[in-house]
Formats: sequence, C-alpha cells, structure tokens
Amino acid sequence: MDFSTDHVIFLFSILLVLGVITAKFSSRLGVPSLVFFVVVGMVLNHFIYFDNAYLTQLFGILALIIILFDGGTQTKWTHMRPILKPALSLATIGVLFTTLIIGVCAKYILHLTWLEGLLFGAIVGSTDAAAVFAVLGNKNIKRRITSTLEAESGSNDPMAIFLTISLIALIQTPESSVTGMILSFFWQMGFGLVMGVLLGVVAVWTINKINLDSSGLYPVLALSFAVLTYGMTTWFHGSGLLAVYAMAVYTGNADITYRHSISRFNEGLSWMMQILMFILLGLLVFPKELPDIAWQGLVLSVLLMFAARPVGVFISTFSMSFTFKEKIFISWAGLRGAVPIVLATYPLLAGLPNAQLIFDVVFFVVLTSALIQGSTISPLARAFGLSQGEKITVPHTLELISIGKTNTDMMEVRIQQHAAVADKIIMNLDLPDEILIAAVIRGEKLLTPKGDTEIKAGDILYIMAPKGKHKNVKRLFTVEEKHEPQHSTT
Repeated sequence: MDFSTDHVIFLFSILLVLGVITAKFSSRLGVPSLVFFVVVGMVLNHFIYFDNAYLTQLFGILALIIILFDGGTQTKWTHMRPILKPALSLATIGVLFTTLIIGVCAKYILHLTWLEGLLFGAIVGSTDAAAVFAVLGNKNIKRRITSTLEAESGSNDPMAIFLTISLIALIQTPESSVTGMILSFFWQMGFGLVMGVLLGVVAVWTINKINLDSSGLYPVLALSFAVLTYGMTTWFHGSGLLAVYAMAVYTGNADITYRHSISRFNEGLSWMMQILMFILLGLLVFPKELPDIAWQGLVLSVLLMFAARPVGVFISTFSMSFTFKEKIFISWAGLRGAVPIVLATYPLLAGLPNAQLIFDVVFFVVLTSALIQGSTISPLARAFGLSQGEKITVPHTLELISIGKTNTDMMEVRIQQHAAVADKIIMNLDLPDEILIAAVIRGEKLLTPKGDTEIKAGDILYIMAPKGKHKNVKRLFTVEEKHEPQHSTT
C-alpha cells in the first residue's frame, strides 16, 4: 500500500492514540501493555508491508536508551546498593546458564546447529528493562526484590549482546579467537560502567551550572547526555546500554535543577517510545508464519519459564540471602520484551541461514512470556507474601516554572520519623533568610505554611532555596534528632 506524507502522519497519530488506549486496558486487565502494542503492530501488518530489520534495530536501540534513562533516573541508590551483588550475578552468571540450557533445547527442538542453538539462547537469555520497569513500576512488591529485578534488567544487556554478537561471529568465521572475545566482554563491561559514571558527573554539573532561557530545554539537555553516553561508549567498543543505565542512576540520585520537569518529560517520552517500538516490532512479524512454529515456540517458552530461568536464578544467587519463595518469584518475574526481539534482528542483518526462524520463535517466546508471566506477577506476589498492598504515590506535585535566569530552585523534601524538625513549628526552625517553605503536603491535603504551622513526620515540604544550597537544605530537614542516652537510676 502506498502512503503519502499526510497518510503517514495520520497513521502515526492513530498509532499513538491506540497505544495510549491499549495501555489503559492493559492496566485494568492486568496484562502488560507491550502485549497490546505488539498485537496492534501485527494487525497493521495485514495492511502495511514492513520488513526493514535495520530500521527496527536502530529505532529499538534508541527506544531502549530512552527507557533505560527513564528507569535509571527513578532508581534510588540507597535501594540499589544492598542488592548489587545478586543483581550483577543474575546479569552475568544467570544469563550465561539460561543461555546454555535454552540453547541446548533450541538445538534439538528447532533442528539448528550447536552455535545457532546457543545463539537463540543468548537472544532470549536476558530480561528486558522496558518490560520489567513497566510491569513492576505500579506494583508495591517488596523493595529488595523489585530493586534486584530492575537492576538486573538494566545491567544484563551487555552479556546478552556480547554473547549474541560473538556467536554470530563464530558462525560466520569459526576461526575467531574465543580468548579475544572474552577479553572484549570485560572491556565492554568495565569501560561502559566508567563512562556511565563519568558522563553522569558531567551531565549533573552541566545541568546545574548552565542557565537556559526556557525550562523546557533542561529535559532535552538531560536526554541528550543519555544519547551522548551511548554514542561515545559504543564508539570505543564499550557497552552503551550499561553506560546509559549507570549514567541515569548517577544523575537520578544527584541534586539537579528542574528534576520534576526532567522526570515528567522522560516518563512521557519513554511511554511513546515503548508504544512505537513494540508496534514496529509487531509490524516486522508476519502472523501467517507463527502457526508453523507455534508448538516449538510454546515448548521453548515453557522450558525458559520453568527450567532455564529458574536454574540460572538459583545458581547465580546460591548462598545469597533470598528465601526459596523469593528466588521463585525472581525467576518468574524475569520478563522478556524488546531486547530479545531487537537482538533477533542481528542474525537477520547478518544474513544467517535460519535467521527468520530464530526471529519468529524469539518473537513467540517474548509474547508468551509477557502474556503469561506478566499477567500473573501480582497474584504470585500476594500468594508468596511479597506484596505490600497498594503502592503509595505522592498525591501532589509542585513545579517551579521558569522565571528567567533565576538562581532559585524548588526542592522536595520528605520529613522522616526521627528528623530534628519533626513536631516543631516553622517559626522555631531558625531558617536562613534565603530559604522559604512554599508548601506542605500532608496526606491528601496541600497546606499553606505559616509561622505556627507544625511540621509532622511524613510531611512533604516544597522549599525554595538558592542553587548550590541543596545539600545544606537537605541537611537542615533530614538530619535525625539526637536522643540523649537514658541513665539508670538504680
């Protein structure tokens, strides 16, 4: 079907509207939204012929950069630090064992060579950040488990990409050096991590120091640094996606100006990229070919969910302080999504003999994983006692919109239980003249602060303060009150 420019723009708008509507239905039905986005793409495949694997891969990588940046900036370092060891173990050892097990199964079920079977295992061996962030983002599951899954999904892409590219190279040129590939992996991981942190420091310094004419440019600047991080890291053969995630975590845990504008911009753009990416991936699949591989795909999907992934999780978290139920849940919540489908385009572009078969089966596995696992995560969390009820979100958001080249920022501070300012009235806080409490959020109410307003534990304060004074303000409002030791009178 031929399309004019007007037709393309109209179709683009329809895709976005359908994406938003399906996201609403998915939350009500408890099914991951990516399933509906992919289905929309598959339906459109009947009317639009699309087989450009290069464009799909390019757009998929750009979408993953934005999604990882959004997810990383929402990750609290205080939550992530205690689970780094299990998350990195899952992202490396776990992916490796999952790849080996499902690769052996794929060799016999799909009648592939050993290297092609392992290639299939490598493609589906990693969990997907877009799927994990989307599914766990609105669920109040035990923080340690959620942080582990999010950190794993954000950091396991390097292993999957390394295995995929290395196996393709071995298939095309069997005499390739395995030792060189292993050294390349450590370079990719190490260099990616260093570049991510380094450019995170540069991004935070730049965002805080530069005075832009419009507040709307700050989110664009932050996102530009994310794309720059990927580009510079991959230029030197490092892991670009790991660098983006590390840069995002550093940026998200630093004091940056216009934090709310950056966060809201990233969230909206991330949703748009998810919608378009999964629809595009659905367009790349020809539905009439799926019935031919349905039983193989279903068997491999079941083996991945019930055998390969659990074995990888139990081995990589051996002797770590997870209960049996927690390990089962981590196994089940390791969703597959965009990353495996994007990786499945690599064999297509390399022109491997069974590339289309691998792509179709990978697509089938991802779809069944998202549909079956994604829709049962909440019931399983409740059954295992890992759910903590409804997720609590801040009911109000206050943003200081651009007032020119001002040197003032609006900060959001939550008052902890034992903070020194808790249960004190504002006039007795002895605040510096340049610091002003602009609003107090208490439960569902927005209070106008006055001199006799009492600060309570759990309150959210919006504080106007000079740029560069963030740490001082946080110290004033978050330092805990010192309790004098009680001496026995006996």
